[in-house]
Amino acid sequence: MPDTSMTLDAAGMIRGVADGEAGALRRLYDAQASRLFGVAMAILRDRDAAADALHDAVLKIAARAAQFDPARGEAGAWLTAIVRHAALDLARARGRETPTDDPALGDAAVAPEALDRLLETQEADRLRECLNALESRNRQGILLAFVHGLSHAQIAARLDLPLGTVKAWIRRGLARLKGCLA
Repeated sequence: MPDTSMTLDAAGMIRGVADGEAGALRRLYDAQASRLFGVAMAILRDRDAAADALHDAVLKIAARAAQFDPARGEAGAWLTAIVRHAALDLARARGRETPTDDPALGDAAVAPEALDRLLETQEADRLRECLNALESRNRQGILLAFVHGLSHAQIAARLDLPLGTVKAWIRRGLARLKGCLA
């Protein structure tokens, strides 16, 4: 279950940034930087590149804060999406991307230096077991989306399948994965 106090605080800080409130961006950065750096590290696997992606994302967050609508989604997910896209853009611009074996890393609050250790934990082992228990099409869709950073449309094109089919596979796979991990 998501921590609603963190979500409400992040949403309030984003609103403060949008309203031009002094110090709001700094408070938001201080509260979220570690988790967001973990997202960038999970995609880029390079500290300097992850720091660059986080910097780019913070600039985008500051510029787009007024676009955040809490009715459309959680603040943490909105911030994560911006960082994820910044990291993927940087990876593509650099011509390389080194994905992890663990799609859960991108959404977990992970200290940057703990990423390598996390791959060796029981949680990572459990995630791998649950992923391996999925049907191959569900697992493939999830890995292409969350590890390789492909959009649903890109996955559909790569697999030569209808977009709705790909979305359904991923949605069902995530539901089964959640049930397995619970």
